[in-house]
Amino acid sequence: MSELIRFGISLEKGLLERFDQLIREKKYTNRSEAIRDLIRENLVRKEWEEGKEVAGAITLVFDHHKRELVNILTDIQHDFYRLIISSQHIHLDHNNCLEIIVVRGKPKDVRELADKLRATKGVKYGTLSIATTGKELI
Repeated sequence: MSELIRFGISLEKGLLERFDQLIREKKYTNRSEAIRDLIRENLVRKEWEEGKEVAGAITLVFDHHKRELVNILTDIQHDFYRLIISSQHIHLDHNNCLEIIVVRGKPKDVRELADKLRATKGVKYGTLSIATTGKELI
């Protein structure tokens, strides 16, 4: 178990009131948990900026009736097979599918894959959710 250290910070009253409102809305039990998450979020962003091995999820929504689209998306994924840990294909309705692709690798490569998938004609929406492998976090 890691050593716990207590420290104090100074904030303007209005900023603290807004922060307290935010942590209530997000259901944090205390300020410490909220501050820990803010710190971790910035550390994960730093991992991406520094080019360390990262993890993430690419989410796509597309019309599966679009000619050859599924094959094109599959071909792109095969070109980046070393990055892809898993994928899940969900049928949202008769026309629309959602695909979640879990990735791990260098940020530059992960972004390249996400950009290629999002830019494919017929993809209605695509996003990259950045995460961490957890190796750098406590």
